[in-house]
Amino acid sequence: MASLDQEVMGIFSHSSVSVPVKDKKLLEVKLGELPSWILMRDFSPSGIFGAFQRGYYRYYNKYINVKKGSISGITMVLACYVLFSYSFSYKHLKHERLRKYH
Repeated sequence: MASLDQEVMGIFSHSSVSVPVKDKKLLEVKLGELPSWILMRDFSPSGIFGAFQRGYYRYYNKYINVKKGSISGITMVLACYVLFSYSFSYKHLKHERLRKYH
């Protein structure tokens, strides 16, 4: 019976479905399609705000707003803060490192 269904219906493959480049996620875009995908993004202030808002809600619902929460969500925020602040103060820290104390 299963072989009959495959003969009649065919085997469904996600690769055979054509999705417009604009609707693809970044990880689904092929390297040749990347420039056109980037040009289709909305770089207006409202588009950028919407992207940050979607990212925030995705992060919040995945790591913070869960039944069995852990410290991982807060830890990621703190790690990002440390890396971000280090990148801002790197020039000053580099200058201090090269200074001789004697």
